[in-house]
Amino acid sequence: MTFSTAFAFNDVGQEQAEAVSSLQARGVVSGIDAEHFAPKEKVSYGQSVQMIVKALNLNLDTIRFVKQPLATDYYTHVANDAWYADAFIIAHYNGLEIPKDANPHAAITREQFGDLLIRALEKKGNFPMIKMYININDNDQINPLYQGEMQRLLLFKITALDSGGNFNPKQELTRGEAATWVYNASQIVDKFAQKPPAAVEQVAVTVEKVTDDVNKVTLTREEKPNAGYGIAITGIRFGQDGQAVVTYTLTNPDPDSMNAAVITKAAASAYIASNYKAVAEPDASASGSN
Repeated sequence: MTFSTAFAFNDVGQEQAEAVSSLQARGVVSGIDAEHFAPKEKVSYGQSVQMIVKALNLNLDTIRFVKQPLATDYYTHVANDAWYADAFIIAHYNGLEIPKDANPHAAITREQFGDLLIRALEKKGNFPMIKMYININDNDQINPLYQGEMQRLLLFKITALDSGGNFNPKQELTRGEAATWVYNASQIVDKFAQKPPAAVEQVAVTVEKVTDDVNKVTLTREEKPNAGYGIAITGIRFGQDGQAVVTYTLTNPDPDSMNAAVITKAAASAYIASNYKAVAEPDASASGSN
């Protein structure tokens, strides 16, 4: 993040600059003009839903509709041609439980925004969180339906209590605060995003008769582009079910090594009694296994 990007808006303080500039770069938020973000202005319900849905990439990708859903199917005051209409539809199908009569032009309170944000965040996965109770001095002012969500909002460090230990749940949220909360939530998603499991390389098992009592078992890797790839048998477990589990490790060439550029199939062999059926299994205890 460059200095010019962080302070593209001249009315954004340093404590909110990173959040605002990051969300602006992603197209999640925009200013009221080229130089002003108006961070102290109240954020509307419609702006809030749009911001949360877009920042956390909620979508309808896995849903198939018989007919196109319309905002008016679910909300009394959300016009179908409103710029935030799609966000309300996406929020509905992602279980954010927005009231049917929600006014998209009205200001949103801290507890309302926090509830929507936590519900949206938890749709993205199960994220690690220290389980403890945070004492909120004005907890009696929080809607009982939101109290659990406000605890999680604080435990995830999406926001914090004020200097007096209060959450101020009924206070209307500002644009700068909303951007900061949403940015912090998106950072959690980015940090703990589940990566797809690495593909497991297939190892072929072939059995060759040596004698009536002994078989030669060979494990062979897939074709590789050079001779730097290897396979080693690390052990054999003989089970009562008649299986001989041949464990192995795979080694790959060092990026700086020089190897002959020739198609190879690395192989390793062992001998077992012919009354056992050989199966291959990666050696989970070996650091070099794939």
